[in-house]
Amino acid sequence: PIGIQTFSDIIQGDFVYVDKTRYIEELVKLRYVFLSRPRRFGKSLLVDTLKCLFEGKKELFQGLYIYDKWDWNTKYPVIRIDLSKTKYMNTEQLVQKLIFLLEQLYAYHGIPFEKDMPAFNSFDNLIQKVCQKYGQKVVILIDEYDKPIIDCLTEVEIAKANRTLLRSVYSV
Repeated sequence: PIGIQTFSDIIQGDFVYVDKTRYIEELVKLRYVFLSRPRRFGKSLLVDTLKCLFEGKKELFQGLYIYDKWDWNTKYPVIRIDLSKTKYMNTEQLVQKLIFLLEQLYAYHGIPFEKDMPAFNSFDNLIQKVCQKYGQKVVILIDEYDKPIIDCLTEVEIAKANRTLLRSVYSV
């Protein structure tokens, strides 16, 4: 399915899905993973598949390689950030988008959002609060992590400012 990046839509729809969960099983054993692949290579679908896996959506994986190899009794809280849906032509747009995404993530996990906190502090706070709330390690998935830099490559100073801001957030 071209353009569908939601694992559940593909599994529950009338589509062909090539089972690559054997590779996902190996991938999740690593602590940090950075995937750099060309456009239309399935990175966003993989991120969504990982989210479903860590959240324990067992029914979606029935008949797939990983189904009887995954510990479905352990569910992990997931923080997923997707920076693909906005055009970032200045750093203010990036700041606004990060705050908007963080506010949504706080709400999703039922944690009060503190508006006056810088994005990197807010992200660090979110991770700590989610970990405390669920008593479990937190899975962090970031899709299109570099879009705020790529969008303004011809504006070098803006690209550098966006990179600096993202570095402060991602270093958390």
